[in-house]
Amino acid sequence: MSAPASDAILARMMALHPKIIDLTLDRVWRLLAALGHPERDLPPVIHIAGTNGKGSTLAMIRAGLEGEGKRVHAYTSPHLARFHERIRVAGSLIAEDALSAVLDECYAANAGAPITYFEITTCAALLAFARSPADYTLMEVGLGGRLDATNVIDQPALTIITPVSLDHQQYLGESLTEIAGEKAGILKRRVPCIVGPQAEDGLEAIERRAARLGAPLIAHGQHWHVSEEMGRLVFEDETGLLDLPLPNLPGPHQLHNAGAALAALRFLGAGETAFEAAVTCAEWPARMQRLRHGPLVATAPGVELWLDGGHNPAAGQAIAATLARLPRRPTWLICGMLNTKDVRGFMAPLAGLTEGLWAVSIPGEANTLPAATTAAAATAAGLSAHEAESVAAALAQIAAREPFARVLICGSLYLAGAILRENG
Repeated sequence: MSAPASDAILARMMALHPKIIDLTLDRVWRLLAALGHPERDLPPVIHIAGTNGKGSTLAMIRAGLEGEGKRVHAYTSPHLARFHERIRVAGSLIAEDALSAVLDECYAANAGAPITYFEITTCAALLAFARSPADYTLMEVGLGGRLDATNVIDQPALTIITPVSLDHQQYLGESLTEIAGEKAGILKRRVPCIVGPQAEDGLEAIERRAARLGAPLIAHGQHWHVSEEMGRLVFEDETGLLDLPLPNLPGPHQLHNAGAALAALRFLGAGETAFEAAVTCAEWPARMQRLRHGPLVATAPGVELWLDGGHNPAAGQAIAATLARLPRRPTWLICGMLNTKDVRGFMAPLAGLTEGLWAVSIPGEANTLPAATTAAAATAAGLSAHEAESVAAALAQIAAREPFARVLICGSLYLAGAILRENG
């Protein structure tokens, strides 16, 4: 089967700027002007920033709105198996012909000028959204907020900031205060913002920005609360109490993501059908996803196989909390990470919960850590570490020792994407 036409266009776009990440809005504004400013013709926008949980929160809001019959555009990143996952037009992944058309149009309008891959593809998404009717547009920030390519909507309907923690310090700042300030760059004058649970320093940075802009905050612990009670999710705000099933997305951390989604749906005037759908119908691959079918699963039929793309210390803590709540079973990790991540910080919460870790390099990824380096970091974090040439080889080693083990493949969304492609 030949590669989609969009692959060739995306490959050309990669060559338009020497850096993958170069935070500024100047190039985006230039291209949007050449395209006739599609960002001004979108359905009401909900803009979501944060370090962890923004994708899951978006997925729950989308599930809630679509549960009420709304048509929803959604922009997320990165993709896992194929680029089309980033752009949902009125509820469906963008079709190949439509994607190729908007990419070609953006490439031509850019006229060879320097622009990053994320910037030009974000413009393509905005163009696709502007040309198709919908009730809402959900947009996930790529990196940071203030200078992210998605931060071009003058008057969104709502902004959301999920929990902020240390990640991407080389771009956003070394302290939590600095990073939260960058995330708070999505706040707009007099536009309400839903705020998820935050460390004190992070919340103060968000509050300072909100005060300058007159942006009302709807903050966790102040204006809304969420908890698990007797196996149910209980959400409460000034409107009243909701008693709902626990989120179908696994992990105790999803409780707070669900809370932010419910707070957003309340603000948008959604009803009971939306609330129920948000927590029971959301789909978000590679976030503690159980793999039940496919070639990789078939090689070790007795193994309980999981996949997660989390890659920073907060994600390590969330994974550890999820594993701790699963039924007891010998648990192994297969881990591959990028050389830009806090590897030891990610792994430290997982020590003591697993039998050990098999380190792999991420196939086809230039910035992968060598398996030996990942294994050394795991050892330093207190895990029993080994190296393997591939995920399949590591899985075979584990299955030979523990035929009925639990195995979590983790450490990177790029590794997760490779697994989803290979496993079908």
